[in-house]
Amino acid sequence: MTSKYFYITTPIYYVNARPHLGHAYTTLVADVLCRYHRMKQKETFLLTGTDEHGDKVVRAAKAEKETPRAYVDKISALFRDLWPKLNVEYNDFIRTTEPRHIAVVEQVLQRIYDAGDIYFSEYEGLYCFGCERFYSEHELIDGKCPDHETVPEPIKESNYFFKMSRYQNWLIDHIQSHPDFIRPQRYRNEVLAFLKEPLEDLCISRPKTRLQWGITLPFDNNFVTYVWFDALLNYVSAVGYPAGERFLKFWPHAQHIVAKDILKPHGIYWPTMLKAAGIPVYQHLNVHGYWNVDHSKMSKTLKNVIEPLALIEKYGLDAFRYFLMREMVFGLDAGFSESALVARINSDLANDLGNLFSRTLAMAHKYFKGQVPQTDSEIREEMELSLEKKARETVSEYTDAMDAFAFHKALMAVWDFINQMNKYIDVTAPWMLAKDPAQRDTLAAVISNLLEGLHVVSHLIYPVMPGCARTMQRHLGIDPDACSFDLHGLGAFDRLRDGVHLPKAVALFPRVDTVETQAESADKVHAAEAVSPVKPEIDMETFRKLDLRVATVLKAEPLPRAKKLLLLTLDVGEPRTVVAGIAQHYPPEELAGKQVVVAANLKPAKIMGVLSQGMILAAVDGKDVVLLTVEKPVKPGTSVS
Repeated sequence: MTSKYFYITTPIYYVNARPHLGHAYTTLVADVLCRYHRMKQKETFLLTGTDEHGDKVVRAAKAEKETPRAYVDKISALFRDLWPKLNVEYNDFIRTTEPRHIAVVEQVLQRIYDAGDIYFSEYEGLYCFGCERFYSEHELIDGKCPDHETVPEPIKESNYFFKMSRYQNWLIDHIQSHPDFIRPQRYRNEVLAFLKEPLEDLCISRPKTRLQWGITLPFDNNFVTYVWFDALLNYVSAVGYPAGERFLKFWPHAQHIVAKDILKPHGIYWPTMLKAAGIPVYQHLNVHGYWNVDHSKMSKTLKNVIEPLALIEKYGLDAFRYFLMREMVFGLDAGFSESALVARINSDLANDLGNLFSRTLAMAHKYFKGQVPQTDSEIREEMELSLEKKARETVSEYTDAMDAFAFHKALMAVWDFINQMNKYIDVTAPWMLAKDPAQRDTLAAVISNLLEGLHVVSHLIYPVMPGCARTMQRHLGIDPDACSFDLHGLGAFDRLRDGVHLPKAVALFPRVDTVETQAESADKVHAAEAVSPVKPEIDMETFRKLDLRVATVLKAEPLPRAKKLLLLTLDVGEPRTVVAGIAQHYPPEELAGKQVVVAANLKPAKIMGVLSQGMILAAVDGKDVVLLTVEKPVKPGTSVS
């Protein structure tokens, strides 16, 4: 039976540094999943927060010349303030310095201690202050910490230990009997490989002679709790363990999202802690890879840390959210670059989705006075051309991918549908249907189907781009505040009411100029600042060799892989194709039926693999390109003299 509850957690982020791209990605994944599961009519709970104890916090505070308390308050606020700016709707923000959390840590520690699973012993080992943990020799790489690439310091001291080794066989059995307990599978295999070696007991305290910034052990006032034993318990303390309503409702459905660098604490320490405390184990541990910049993991040392707000201010929030969800295959590493972000914006968002949205709304306004057209059901079914079937298939592919954390595949399915809709426009050619009064019902069916398709798209992109989804809904005549974004029956083309007024389209995602296109634009502006000199004189005989004709545009469509070019089908007394560099100045749907002037006897030339049979004339005034046309309609092919 499918659960009606969904509980998702981010790691609680360590406050020794400011939030960066990696933090943003993990939190956005949680937000996307919550929005998606709400679309499945589930009650959801998203938990995030900050981890505020330990050696590293003390060191970071000292470097800032602040007390640990002042320092953690400052950095925790940065995380709390960032998430609303990323349109993350969390339900709770937990801090490990809060009394509600401290009380649960003390309760769980005492419970495990009373059960005999915590003991006191002297220990000598290699300690990494960056990781705040002891390492065994076989865990080191060339004698160094694998994460910080520093040589651990030998430390000998007395501490309390959790009998983690007692639960090794239980954990192996649990992982093997629950194949999707840790996913993707590569990380399940990594944990099982680690468990092939004898599991050592976990040191869970630090003497106050060395560290005082932490939660005091309830059974020994001279020690504070090891930061991981403290931090991991946030996932139950925040929902009211042991008997709170939220804990009883949501904990049986708990899902954790973590980056691969904290796989071991979440995949080994945490389930054994839960087992020892008598708390049911979480459902799934979902592990993602790193964002690499210049082929290296983000690092303050390398000075390649990407801060999310700077990107949002520059490129927009929904574009940023889309890029992160589309670019990374969950579980694998991904490379970040601004050029890749711009390419996604210009190709996927501006060209594909944005162009489809503006073309469809423009035609609804041009042909049906900005209303959802009333349609004949038989003609509409006839004109679907499998578009509704494709919508249903898309919804199915999308839900399968989202359930599997394959966000890139979910978005690929949506964009395949968007491309199908763009092809649908080319096949049905609404601008041609509009010329024949007998095709009025067919035209209405085409536009209605396109609007219904956009309605489907607005729902499917909602978890990733909620702002864009709401904008699309408004322009489809739907109040997004009253709309319930849901997946139930979404593929059916029966959601929009005939006659509803549609606001005029806006640019969902304006194209982003790259350095190259900015340079080109600057060159054109500079060239246009001065009137170009008149070309050398020619005689009348030479001029008469130029054959200028009036042509009617039958069809206009983007030329693949050419952002500046349109492929025009013209009637010049006979059909012709002409490639014109006007894509950035004239939307294709505005050109159908327009009469233009063509150099008809220009030698044909291949442009981007297409034979262009002539050249349309235009006036270029600075940044503006204006097509030459005629004052009133004339017969196609009429000479211009």
